[in-house]
Amino acid sequence: MIPYQKPKILFVCIGNACRSQMAEGFAKSMAGAKIDVFSAGSRPAGFVARQTLEVMMEIGIDVSKQTSKGLSQIPQEKYDAIITMGCGDACPHIATRKRYDWKIEDPIGRDPQTFQRIRDEIEQKVRSLVQEILPDSSLK
Repeated sequence: MIPYQKPKILFVCIGNACRSQMAEGFAKSMAGAKIDVFSAGSRPAGFVARQTLEVMMEIGIDVSKQTSKGLSQIPQEKYDAIITMGCGDACPHIATRKRYDWKIEDPIGRDPQTFQRIRDEIEQKVRSLVQEILPDSSLK
């Protein structure tokens, strides 16, 4: 009998300070332990932006334990889905079954309303992705 392996998804943006952190938080919140979720940056900032923490807490998702990390700091194995978010030429080439490029603007240094708008856009995209990966599962 082949053991079940949970799907693995990776979210990548430039700094791993905003967009990919939000996506990681949403995916973990929606799928729980049914998916292994990772995020990384092509040029990691070394911090999660304060505004990211704030806008996610506004909707009850705590991402304060997540850390900004580079691509060399995540498991180097095949992913079921890799989602890049505006990293352009710096986007990684990592083994994956499916690759998505979400053209989402970088909110770093922007006003709170921009962070909220981008958060809401990411939530919808992550919800669709998780439903695609776990079609028979009810999401949180």
